[in-house]
Amino acid sequence: MSIKTIDLCDACDQAQACALPFVGFGRRRAFAGDIRTARYTDGISALRVLVNQAGNGQVLVIDAGGLEWRALFGDVMAGLATRNGWAGVVVNGLIRDRAEIDEMDIGVKALGTIPRRADMGGRGEIDLPVHFGGITFSPGARLIADEDGVIVLPQGLTESNINVADAIAATAGYVTGSAPK
Repeated sequence: MSIKTIDLCDACDQAQACALPFVGFGRRRAFAGDIRTARYTDGISALRVLVNQAGNGQVLVIDAGGLEWRALFGDVMAGLATRNGWAGVVVNGLIRDRAEIDEMDIGVKALGTIPRRADMGGRGEIDLPVHFGGITFSPGARLIADEDGVIVLPQGLTESNINVADAIAATAGYVTGSAPK
């Protein structure tokens, strides 16, 4: 992926930057795709449903729904997501099986790791807007993630529709002092 989140934010004022301090896992440190969402409520069954579907290069955004001190995502789900063609996963919560996920061809952003898993079964909600880190993740919107963070573009806009060259040149000119005054 050659377009960076920082350049997209500089070039597109409507790009939303998530304010959470995500950690990157997996071999893909940068990924992009249309959003699908799941919200944890009492168990991981909704997540299981989604990772077993064809990902088609989409990004799964998981909202922990207030769950603390339990991992929502681990190596088994990461393996399924990889085999089913998901571009990446963003978890507003914790994961486990870091070493195994780091060997997989998938990108995962999460708040950290913990060994204890979340409850099995339960219900959950799929494909609804979720809000965390100061932004809203809406199904179908475009998400871009890299080592600098996670951003969401306005509905219908993709990274290929944004001209980042002028923003890069303006930043370089400002920093070097050669920008027009």
